[in-house]
Formats: sequence, C-alpha cells, structure tokens
Amino acid sequence: MTRIITTFFFVGLLRPASGTWGSAAAVAVGLILHGLGHFPLLLAATVAVIPLSFWSVARELRDRPGEDPSEIVIDEVAGQWIALCFPSAGFWFAGLESWNFLWPGWVSAFVLFRLFDVWKPWIIGRADRRGDPAGVVLDDLWAGIFAGIGTIILAALSHGVLMR
Repeated sequence: MTRIITTFFFVGLLRPASGTWGSAAAVAVGLILHGLGHFPLLLAATVAVIPLSFWSVARELRDRPGEDPSEIVIDEVAGQWIALCFPSAGFWFAGLESWNFLWPGWVSAFVLFRLFDVWKPWIIGRADRRGDPAGVVLDDLWAGIFAGIGTIILAALSHGVLMR
C-alpha cells in the first residue's frame, strides 16, 4: 500500500525525470480538484496528503536510512499542491468560476515548483540534507511554499504592472 502511495499510483516509476512526472500528475489532479470544488477542495486534499506523505515515506524508507529514491513522488504531489493552492485561492477569493483556472497560474506554479525543487536554495536545501524521511518530504513542502509565493508575485506583476 505504501508503494502505491509513495509512487502516486506508480507515476514515480516513469522515466526519465520521475519528479517532473510526479509534479505533472499532481498538477493534473490538482486542476481537477480545483474544478470540482475550487480552493476549499484543493486545500483539503493538500492538508490530507501532507501527513500521508510523512507517514508513507517513513514507512517506505524505514529499512533504507539516508535514501531518497527517485520513484517516491508523493512529496512532489504535496509540494505541488501547496504551490497550486496560492493561485487557486486567488481565483476563489476573486469569485471566479472553478473551471476558469487560466493557464498562467498553474503553469507558473508548476515551473517555479520544479525550479525550487531542483535548485534547492536556502531552507529547501537544508531540509533535503537532513538525510531522513522527514527531509525527503520537507524540502518539497518548502519548495511548494516558495513556488506559491513566486506565482503570486508574478501574477501581481502581470496584472498590476504589465496591464497598465
């Protein structure tokens, strides 16, 4: 069961770049969640997947200390959904229809999440270097927060500066 969870229904077994595949699958499912129940449903799914990530990764890696296998992508799902929550909340608070989730928001969240997840600046890299199952998840949660903030900054620049 933990194998199914940690590989996000075996998406993590896709090659090359299993983390990117996991993030792409997370965006697809996140967009469906946003469409069906807008920000509250995406937020609820995100809040549920975070502890599930910690639990399943810890179970999967209990006999493999210090490892961060590329097929484990549930942490990418959690981080990517955090990043998607930022533009999803913006659309929800603006009163836009749930299926009106325009491409710049989710594309920015995806690209920035992958950038921070690969680059691992500052606290993201520190979490990654922990070398334990919690670190496997934490670096992606931080990357999701950074990507979400970056997405909102880009949206503000686009709508505020570029639209004038």
